[in-house]
Amino acid sequence: MAACSIEDLLAKAEQDEAEKLKSITVQKELDLEFDIGNLLAYDKNRIDIRQFREQKKEDFLRSLARDNTQLLVNEIWKHPTERVEEVIVVKLPEPTTSLPREKPPPKPRPPTKWEEFAKLKGIQKKKKTNLVWDDVAKEWKRRWGYKRVNDGTKEWLIEVPETADPNEDQFAKRNKAKKEKVAKNELHRLRNIARAQKIKVPGVGLTPTAQQSKTDLVRAVNVAKSSTASAGKFQDRLPKEKAPRNTGKKRKFQPVIGNFSNEKQRQLDLLKVMDSKKPRLDVNKAVNKQMREDDREESAAKFKKGGKKGRKGGNFSGKGKGGGGKGKGKGRAGGKGQGPPSGKKGAVKPGKR
Repeated sequence: MAACSIEDLLAKAEQDEAEKLKSITVQKELDLEFDIGNLLAYDKNRIDIRQFREQKKEDFLRSLARDNTQLLVNEIWKHPTERVEEVIVVKLPEPTTSLPREKPPPKPRPPTKWEEFAKLKGIQKKKKTNLVWDDVAKEWKRRWGYKRVNDGTKEWLIEVPETADPNEDQFAKRNKAKKEKVAKNELHRLRNIARAQKIKVPGVGLTPTAQQSKTDLVRAVNVAKSSTASAGKFQDRLPKEKAPRNTGKKRKFQPVIGNFSNEKQRQLDLLKVMDSKKPRLDVNKAVNKQMREDDREESAAKFKKGGKKGRKGGNFSGKGKGGGGKGKGKGRAGGKGQGPPSGKKGAVKPGKR
């Protein structure tokens, strides 16, 4: 009985080992359909209901999954292979099955201004090596970043220029210039992000500084004057104040990068106007011009008509005082007036009052 039990144990162990080391060859009534690009395999064979009921469900499903996976692996290794860093990999083809996505695919990053300009001018990016030979230290150093070559911030001695203030701290000046450069790069980066998201970026205004130069003060005065409702048109000038410079209308140039459809349309419209035999008529402009001419003619006619209605010669009637005496009489030049009758002393002579 003990011997039978040992034989049974050995047989079971062999069976388990055979289950683990099954053959890579799997026989199916219908061949599977494969999509190697997505690592998919479609099994169209019917499931044996009797075998499914007689065996345990988990064992049956595990055996079926193992056979189909083995067929998928066999199909994968039929494609070309290559060695990458001591590892053999398979070049998978393009997938043929469209799989749904939970979320929309990410949009590509919009190019920056420099990338658009480089693409327009045909400038290709050249890859540079990260290490550069340093002639001073006689060793290879990084091109950028920490411990880079020609690092000006690590010099322990700085020569003071002849035009600079001898009491000025050159090390603090160097650190300030570096911070300004970093801030400028950060500003350009944020502008690119805002431009990609179509957000308006406010322009750089008058930032307060400890010591403002004459140019900054003049610019501040001009900005304050033009901040009124009339845009500084009625603002009085200070005594001995000079006229501001560069305050005229700025010329607007078309962008050199981007969409050129507007420029193309303008050129086509210009060629169309030049090629047309009939001149292009602006109806609104012509109507306004005709209305102005009519008003001008009407005002001129009224002026001429009013000039003809004048006083005739020197004869006009009016009340006035004569030479003397009481009584009403008509004079040739004075009209109605008080004076003696003609022929007496004080009579009005012809042509005189």
